[in-house]
Amino acid sequence: MIKSLQDYTVLHNGVKMPWFGLGVYKVEEGQEVFNSVKAAIKNGYRSIDTASFYKNEDGVGEAIKASGVPREELFITTKVWNDDQGYESTLAAFESSMQKLGLEYLDLYLIHWPVKGKYKETWRAIEKLYKDGRVRAIGVSNFHIHHLEDLLDDADIVPMVNQVEYHPSLTQEELHEYCRKHSIQLEAWSPLMRGQLLNNPVLMDIAKTYNKTVPQVILRWDIQNEVVTIPKSIKETRIIENADIFDFELTQAEMDKISSLNENKRVGTNPDSFDL
Repeated sequence: MIKSLQDYTVLHNGVKMPWFGLGVYKVEEGQEVFNSVKAAIKNGYRSIDTASFYKNEDGVGEAIKASGVPREELFITTKVWNDDQGYESTLAAFESSMQKLGLEYLDLYLIHWPVKGKYKETWRAIEKLYKDGRVRAIGVSNFHIHHLEDLLDDADIVPMVNQVEYHPSLTQEELHEYCRKHSIQLEAWSPLMRGQLLNNPVLMDIAKTYNKTVPQVILRWDIQNEVVTIPKSIKETRIIENADIFDFELTQAEMDKISSLNENKRVGTNPDSFDL
């Protein structure tokens, strides 16, 4: 059983990645992102997920520096954006991200979206960064099974992580199964479906049983499904509350009930129809 905020999954290359972290999508650069990341680290979070597209890597880097927590205890993720994909441009984008974050090395570097005709070259660059020891783990984001199959045809290294939209209305079971089979860790973005599940009666009922909130039940469901999760918040009280999920365990019946809420419904874009 996953018992604390510092518990981790072991990626297929042996690197430890926390099951739970803070996402900073749409968190404003400057004071807002600084405060959010600093509050998370102060309250025991060790994993922070950003992206060049979020335009807040500087603030994340400042907060890491100000946290006082040794660098090796933290797990920092960023991503290469669509406009920067391709071999040389990915290498350049990485350097730019590292400069903003103020880091010597990165824990996880992801391809943000599967840009057709480009993601293989992008992956080649990311493999180079990994082989050169600049990144401890590498992976992808928003990849369907067919994107992964295509990538694996030519890849030297199997991605360690696939970060996708994942919540009770979009359980991605086939993709999850595929990732399991290939030792790719699934990670959830938008785990709370941008607040759209807060009034779901099934979830409210389960929450009442444990004297927990609906978000806490969903986040617990994530990690019991062995899916890494990174809810976003800018309020310290909410950051603490989101992580207060290690003192209860959902039964198998409750897990199944939550999974049965699946409608294959997205709040984000489908990678197959996104204009990349």
